[in-house]
Amino acid sequence: MRDYGFVDLTLFITGPTYVRQEILKAGELPVFGHRDKEAKLRLEPAIKNLKEIAGIEKDNPNYKVLLIPGTGSDALEASVSSLIKDGDKALVVSVGAFGDLYHKIATSNGKNAELLRFEDGKAIDISKLEDKLKENYSVVMFTHNETSTGVMNDVEKVGKLIREYNALPLVDGVSIFGGAPAKIREGEIAMYSTSTQKCLGLPPGFGIAIVSNEALEWAKDVKNRGYLTDIREHAKSSEKFQTANTTPTQLANQLFVQTEYIVKEGIQNRFARHEAMKNITLEWIKTLPEGFELFAPIENASPSVTCIKVPESLDRDGLKEKMREKGYLFDPGYREVKTPTIRIGHIGDISIDMLRTYLDVIKENISSFCNS
Repeated sequence: MRDYGFVDLTLFITGPTYVRQEILKAGELPVFGHRDKEAKLRLEPAIKNLKEIAGIEKDNPNYKVLLIPGTGSDALEASVSSLIKDGDKALVVSVGAFGDLYHKIATSNGKNAELLRFEDGKAIDISKLEDKLKENYSVVMFTHNETSTGVMNDVEKVGKLIREYNALPLVDGVSIFGGAPAKIREGEIAMYSTSTQKCLGLPPGFGIAIVSNEALEWAKDVKNRGYLTDIREHAKSSEKFQTANTTPTQLANQLFVQTEYIVKEGIQNRFARHEAMKNITLEWIKTLPEGFELFAPIENASPSVTCIKVPESLDRDGLKEKMREKGYLFDPGYREVKTPTIRIGHIGDISIDMLRTYLDVIKENISSFCNS
């Protein structure tokens, strides 16, 4: 093959993430017609496996798994377009940049959506949320795992509180699904949106939604659900183990192989590995020079993304380029966060040994980029 000059880096960013060789090879499996019976051979087991990863029995009829060609943002937009009725009032609860994005998606779709914003690095304050819920919202959206700051919210607790106020809870689970329990049933979540390129360890290309039958019924009364954002149309396709629009067939092959692998690995084992990688990273932070500290409250620290507050003097871009020389794609922090940070994506199929090696390489080089 022609040398295009591309650099093969091991990705330790928060997504897209590292994809193992077996999954890259799965992309070479036969392309298929997305309306042919061959589609079912891939998508039926994949959809059932995704249910199991979500903590829902494979044959549970009360939930549908929707495969939406695109990204997690496409799934989030489908939740907004399909579940917020004209004239209804929605609330977006944000703890960071991606909660803000959910709000932007809602308002750009012409929805009446208010924003309840908590400080970067903090989780949802339940008492403040409860006060806000007294204003009577029909739909409430929040983020399970805030990718920009490494803060994880309690889906079960927040979801149940929203239900106490007779609102429909919708969740952005883009950067955590497959790395920790989704708590969809426990939190009585109506629609949980995620994607392929993070904890599932796949390339980008599918938005994924786990949708309750209640939400699908609710959507009947929503006008102008859009074409590619109509969850009812996506659900009809899912029942036939198809996608509503053209399937990215290579990714579908990879999704089939990877979900089989995850179930074989053991879903709880996968969750435990993510938790172990988080703890290794937290201990590593303690070995760094003064001025490096965990950005999130430790009780809300994400098992997939660790965000680290760093000194103002750290040349983050210089460190990124040094790590590139070492064969890694390093994350110099989300620029919309005012506090200088770096992020460690311990996510998907990254192993504990891979993480330890990566952290060692950062530590060997970090002092050279702490300008006095």
